[in-house]
Amino acid sequence: QVQLVESGGGLVQTGGSLRLSCAASGRAFSSYTMGWFRQAPGKEREFVAAISASGGGTYYADSVKGRFTISRDNAKNTVALQMNSLQPEDTAVYFCAADRRLAAVYSGSLNLAHWGQGTQVTVSS
Repeated sequence: QVQLVESGGGLVQTGGSLRLSCAASGRAFSSYTMGWFRQAPGKEREFVAAISASGGGTYYADSVKGRFTISRDNAKNTVALQMNSLQPEDTAVYFCAADRRLAAVYSGSLNLAHWGQGTQVTVSS
């Protein structure tokens, strides 16, 4: 069983930066592909970024490519999302997710094994 806890959300002005972190419990963290998703008010949850179990591969939604960077530290059981050049449309609750199936996470599937509770990111204009 993997439990995920996100942190690092907050209020930032347009053009600013935030770094989200997701801490995972359990000893099998390094076998999971990790993903970040977000859900804006009134909208469906959407894929943001993913990183393979080893950290050697990453994948991004077009809307964040070049602005967001996903990384992981398997020794510390953490995955991070560095968000730069934030825009009001990035406002959402951000969730991290874990699944052993790389293809499922990379495809943006919401049918993933483990989810965190989310952290709010608000970008003011």
